[in-house]
Amino acid sequence: MRRRDARVQKPGTVGAPGTARHGEAPGTPRHMNAPKGLPLWLKVTAVTVSVLLLGGIAFAAYWVIRLQANISKAPLSAGATRTEAAANDATDRLQILILGSDTRDGKNSQYGSTQDSAGYGQSDVMMLLDISADNKRVSLTSFPRDLLVDVPACTDPKTNTVYQPHSNVMINSAMAEAGIGCAVDTVNKLSGLQIDHFMMADFNAVKELSNAVGGVNVCVSDAVHDPDSGLRLPKGTSSVQGEQALAFLRTRHGFGDGSDLGRIQAQQGFLSSLTRKIKSDGTLGNPQALLSIADAVTKNLTVDDGLASVQSLLTIGSRLKDVDLSKVAFVSVPTQPAAVDPNRLELVQPQASQLFAAMRANLDLTTPGATAAPSPAASGAPSSSAAPAPSAPAVPAYDKALQPVTVADGTGIASRGQEIAAALVGGGFTKAAHFLAAAVPKTVVYYGPGYADVAPDVANLLGIPASQVEPSNGIVGVQVYIGRDFDSGTKYGVASVPSDVVKQTAGDVKCQAVNPVLIAK
Repeated sequence: MRRRDARVQKPGTVGAPGTARHGEAPGTPRHMNAPKGLPLWLKVTAVTVSVLLLGGIAFAAYWVIRLQANISKAPLSAGATRTEAAANDATDRLQILILGSDTRDGKNSQYGSTQDSAGYGQSDVMMLLDISADNKRVSLTSFPRDLLVDVPACTDPKTNTVYQPHSNVMINSAMAEAGIGCAVDTVNKLSGLQIDHFMMADFNAVKELSNAVGGVNVCVSDAVHDPDSGLRLPKGTSSVQGEQALAFLRTRHGFGDGSDLGRIQAQQGFLSSLTRKIKSDGTLGNPQALLSIADAVTKNLTVDDGLASVQSLLTIGSRLKDVDLSKVAFVSVPTQPAAVDPNRLELVQPQASQLFAAMRANLDLTTPGATAAPSPAASGAPSSSAAPAPSAPAVPAYDKALQPVTVADGTGIASRGQEIAAALVGGGFTKAAHFLAAAVPKTVVYYGPGYADVAPDVANLLGIPASQVEPSNGIVGVQVYIGRDFDSGTKYGVASVPSDVVKQTAGDVKCQAVNPVLIAK
């Protein structure tokens, strides 16, 4: 017979076997040592956090999918060989070619017929965005659409058609035949740089962006009416968005002397104002505002394969949020009316070559006169360029004015040989002459029999290392064969920032001078 437990519980006592607790159905099985339930507040908190996490993940996924679907992409190059490794978008110096397409397809059909922009269209705007590795400096260098350049051989990525090189053609035509990559290759050839990415937007992108930020302030010296672009503004400062923002950027004759240079100044002024607004609004640090802008822009954006992800675009955007406005520089390549056609432009030398050398050397363009020896990777110069130049004798044992010294110009840059010859004349070698020669990558000073004592002095005057001075039986006197590694300045291996290349910074507020013929009556 089993012994009864002495701790007999009365029927109905809470906790008695078979007795239901409050809220439980009778007969609910229980364990004597089960832990107590979680507090209600903790349960609610857990559920709330779970819902928020799931909602946040769903929200992020929605935007990633949406923005990713917006993006169109195209090859970065049209066949040119790249010698530099791909840049890290988060930590490296980045150079991005920004293009405005004049295509009239789709949403842009109201701005003209498709015949106005055959093939891939032409680059209506061309700016090179340069972000320093430490995110402390940004420059935007404008290339006028009327600038005459040499376009390299390009291959159409869609048809594999190879287009032969063109000489003395407008830079905005570079992508018309073989696509955006041909425009990138053209700027690389012109500047000696290797661009990391490109972004191309169409007319509609300007309208969408200006609407997304709530308008951009612009200033004009007089009331202006341009019937061609549709621009109509009163004198002073106005907020433009949508069609008026596009008209402000598109007007071909509205500002300055009515040339493309006045148009570039207006574009730089618009972007300067846009930068100030985004900075003051804290847009780059506001995910919701940033997503709104990204959505508006990506609908009308084409980028290269390496930039065709939402993460890459957001990474670059985040790098710009803390840059000081005084270090956001708007630059124009130095130009003058072209000799072959005064209605077109050509580069001014040596200023243009000096600018490109300064850019390759990664100099601060807001500091005129700043100098640096460009790295071999940046300039294409051989590593021996860092060697010290030979010392000149105290008293030459010859008469400099009688020495036959020639400059063979192998840089491929107009007037470069003349510049070096002038430097030699200024240094006492008054018989120096120059001629065009086949392009070469490396500068060498050659000397013929009997001129072993003259050649080092010529090299020293130009800062050319002793390791690049060589004898040659085929030379009479001394020949300075300058290559692509000596395409600016009169001292080899030294780059400097020319004056007057920075037209304004993002901290400057400027009014655009209206072309007198378009001042509204």
